[in-house]
Amino acid sequence: MRITILGALVLPLLMSGAPDKARVQVTPNEARRRVDVTIDGKPFTSYIWPTTLKKPTLYPLRTAKGTIVTRGFPLEPRQGERVDHPHHVGLWLNHGDVNGLDFWNNSDAIPIKQAPKMGTILQRRIVEAKSGDTGELAVETDWVRFDKKVILHERTLFVFSGTADSRVIDRTTTLTAGDEKVVFKDNKEAFIGMRVARGLEQPADKAEILTDASGQPINTPVLDNTGVTGEYVSSEGLKGDAVWGTRGRWTLLGGTVDNEPVTLAILDNPSNPGFPTYWHARGYGLFAANPLGESVFTNGKKSLDLTLEPGKSVTFRYRVLILGGKATPQEIENRYKVFAQQGS
Repeated sequence: MRITILGALVLPLLMSGAPDKARVQVTPNEARRRVDVTIDGKPFTSYIWPTTLKKPTLYPLRTAKGTIVTRGFPLEPRQGERVDHPHHVGLWLNHGDVNGLDFWNNSDAIPIKQAPKMGTILQRRIVEAKSGDTGELAVETDWVRFDKKVILHERTLFVFSGTADSRVIDRTTTLTAGDEKVVFKDNKEAFIGMRVARGLEQPADKAEILTDASGQPINTPVLDNTGVTGEYVSSEGLKGDAVWGTRGRWTLLGGTVDNEPVTLAILDNPSNPGFPTYWHARGYGLFAANPLGESVFTNGKKSLDLTLEPGKSVTFRYRVLILGGKATPQEIENRYKVFAQQGS
C-alpha cells in the first residue's frame, strides 16, 4: 500500500502571553538549548536539543509527584539501567528510512564511516512559548542530510497540561517536503517513541550490560529483576510481549517506579496516516507507536510507504499520558474517546 500526500495541513498560530502565576509555565532558555516546563511550580519536562543528540527530545518526563519515568542513559546514567540504544532518549519523533536516510538510529555512537547514511533533526526556531492553564510550545526543525541539505521541514505544537495526579502531552507535528519528493519507506524503526525507566521495563532473564553505581557499563550475566514491574496492555486486550507488532488505537504501560505506581499511555488519533498504529513496544523499555512499519509487522504481507510530493505536508497527532496509580484499560479508553474527537 502506498499513501501519497497531495494537500498541505498547517498548524494554527499561537497567541502570545505568559501570565506570571500560570499553572503551566513554559520557559525558553536558548543559550542552554532547552525549554523548561513546570506545572504548579514542579518540574515536568524539558524540550532539549543538546549538541550531543541528533534530534530534539522531551527529557526527562516526570509524574505529578516528580518521579522520573524515562531512562537517564546516555545523558544522566543511573545505577542499574541498560546501556543499549544510545539514540533512545526521552520522548521523540523520527523515522528509520526517509529517502534512504536513517533518522532513528543516529547518535554520537555511530562510526564516522556510517554518518553519511544518517539523518539529523536540527532545531531551528522557537515559534511561541505560552504559559497558562495549559502550556504551549511551538517549534520549527529541519530534517537534514549529512551535507545539511534540508529534505523535510517540521513544525510541532506541544500542549502540556496536568492535574494533581496526571500529566498530559499533546503533540501535533506537521512535516513538509522540501524541493524534492520525500518517501518514508516502510520501516520497523519509527515513529513516536520513548525510553522508559528500569522499573517500567518488563522482567527478563537475558544477560545484559547495565550501569554500576558510578554510571559505568558492566556486564550482567543474570539480570536482577528487583523492582522491574512493567507490563504493556493494548486497546485490543493483548498484554506483555504479545503487544509488539500488533495494531491498536492506544497502548498503556503500567508498573511501579521508585515505589510510585504509574501508568504511561500513547494514544493514536484517527486522523493519522496508518491508523490504527502498529506498536513497536519492547520489554527492554522502548515504547513506540509506528504507523509506518506495516511490512515488518505483517511479515511482508502488506506494506505502507508514505510519500510527500515536493512542498506537500502531512500531520500526525498523538497524546501521551503519565498517570499516577494503575489506570484500567477502560479509563484509557475513555480518555482515548475524548482525544479521538480532536482533529479527526
